[in-house]
Amino acid sequence: MTASHHDDGTRDTHARLSAPVAAQAASAQAASAGSATEPIGWHEDVLGAPFEARTLHLGHDNEGEIVATIVRALPQKRRFWMPPLPLDDVDVLYVHGWSDYFFQRELARFWTDRGARFFALDLRKYGRSLRDGQTPGYITDLHDYDADIAAAMEAMGGSDRAPTPGRRLVLLGHSTGGLVLSLWADRHPGVASAVVLNSPWLEFQLSGAARTAVAPVLGLGAKLNPLNVLPQADLGFYTRAQREVRDEPIDYNLAWRPEQAFVGHTGWLHAIMEGHRAVASGLHIDSPVMVMLSTRTVLPTHWTEDLTRADSVLVVDDIARRSLSLGESVSLERIPGALHDVFISRADARDIAYDRLDRWVRGFLGVKHVPLAPGSYR
Repeated sequence: MTASHHDDGTRDTHARLSAPVAAQAASAQAASAGSATEPIGWHEDVLGAPFEARTLHLGHDNEGEIVATIVRALPQKRRFWMPPLPLDDVDVLYVHGWSDYFFQRELARFWTDRGARFFALDLRKYGRSLRDGQTPGYITDLHDYDADIAAAMEAMGGSDRAPTPGRRLVLLGHSTGGLVLSLWADRHPGVASAVVLNSPWLEFQLSGAARTAVAPVLGLGAKLNPLNVLPQADLGFYTRAQREVRDEPIDYNLAWRPEQAFVGHTGWLHAIMEGHRAVASGLHIDSPVMVMLSTRTVLPTHWTEDLTRADSVLVVDDIARRSLSLGESVSLERIPGALHDVFISRADARDIAYDRLDRWVRGFLGVKHVPLAPGSYR
């Protein structure tokens, strides 16, 4: 992607479609049509090898057919003389954030290089799962995503009640996906072995007190006119910051991840705030949780270079405090210079983020945990 500057300092942004992105755009048009020619079973993904995708059919609503899409990348087959890798019995399930979809090859490679099978889920009405005539990202109850996750787990070889036999499950969520997976893990104890959250949207940006004050009005609006369009608050600065910090362009589909975020709707925001309320009341995730956040927030009221070294989406100190409500075992990692997505930050911040993740994963998952018998440590 490239961007041209106007004399007034604003940016006129346009896509420079590389070959991978052009292929994604063509695939997006085919996918959004939801045609009868849609591949059955696993097929090559728009990201190309080694990624494969599979469409998960979830029924219909008043906007048409509902589907989710699971993408996978598998580790290279190990020769008999090679030593085992630390995560060769691990499955990772990644869920993206708002106005987003899975495209992070580097993140997948982190896990497959350590032996894990990597899976990513494009939720209904996002990315590969968005169909013509659908309201992007729209949902009125976060519990509805249970069906998406259950279908993904089945495609991975397990179920929403248990991971694939003989394998451990790691849930990996970014932003809204972090909220969705936190609530899911709370409702499905004993399924996940670990939960990793990349800047999870655990609290409303204007604080819990503001959420409590707004919630009754929003709830009424969600009942009367759930598709009421909310004001567009995204000025495109977060997308610009991601471009500014990268040494090379990030290939992604602008139809699935637009310059400015999808417009929100009252019913959707009410669902999000109900999720926030549940987190504030206290969850009981029974597996170890890792939360990764930038060290600071910069409000995106106007363009400044500070936006390239901070989270411009969430109030990270509020999220850090709220993360303590997730469960009894929570590790918090603050990443200097990170953006909202810590894995799409400048190189030095990404290096720190991946190093911290590697350290945590090796500590909690590198050696299979055997619970101690009561009193055996005395």
